[in-house]
Amino acid sequence: MKTAIVTDTNSGMSAAEGKEKGIFILPMPVIIDGKTYKEGVEVTNLEVFKAMHENRDISTSQPDLLSLENIWKEAFAAGYDEIVHIPMSSGLSGSCAMAQQMARNYDGRVQVVDNHRISVTMYESVLDAKAMADEGKSAKEIRETLEEHGLEATIYLVVDTMKYLEKGGRITHGAAMMGSLLRIKPVLTIQGEKIDAVAKSRGIVSAKKKLFEFLQKDYAERFAQYPKEQLIVGCASTLTDQDQIDEICKEIAGLFPDMQFVYQQLPSSVACHTGPGTFGGGIVRKLY
Repeated sequence: MKTAIVTDTNSGMSAAEGKEKGIFILPMPVIIDGKTYKEGVEVTNLEVFKAMHENRDISTSQPDLLSLENIWKEAFAAGYDEIVHIPMSSGLSGSCAMAQQMARNYDGRVQVVDNHRISVTMYESVLDAKAMADEGKSAKEIRETLEEHGLEATIYLVVDTMKYLEKGGRITHGAAMMGSLLRIKPVLTIQGEKIDAVAKSRGIVSAKKKLFEFLQKDYAERFAQYPKEQLIVGCASTLTDQDQIDEICKEIAGLFPDMQFVYQQLPSSVACHTGPGTFGGGIVRKLY
């Protein structure tokens, strides 16, 4: 049985990289000033971040059923017998539930994974899935393995502006105004189901320190049982200045000098809720 791996751009994998690795990529819709673009195809993440700085109206939506059906048809037409589809966490979007519903029409030939991930941690799931498929694992076996180990990952984000948290209904207008006056920088976490606030700090320096503390604590406690060669530390952001990107990457990588390090631009589905100037770090266990 030949098993295809399908994911979307919430994994941080571009269509070009997917083609190179033999993975099918579904672009997520990004809406800018009322016009819909395909993420990574018709608009880059950097262009989305710059549009945020320009205070343009930005949102995202889940892919439509036709787009989802078409990419599965493309995989079957390429000679694959079954599909593993890896969308973003069900706790962050309805796209996972939509895919699970549609997969019922394929008599088990399409297995939809909900391993509660997004961005750099989801990216690693996609690579693990491809490695298992190349070994000859069935779609069902791959789904079960990814879901079993799905929570072996952690993400923390520092938000520079509360405007987008207010826009998304996560805080009130009054809280956003007060936060701006007091230079409050929230620290958010993604631990599977949703984005939650875990701390608030006065200023970026203090918030960054909190971010580092959370990452180091998780490494010492949640990941202590795993060898360093099984772990990846990642950084993701909506930053547009390369010097700032280099600085935060150097700081996070420096906390874990013996571990593999990766950097990604945050996918638009997260960026439109956190806004420009967001940066963060994560740790994920790789299975292969």
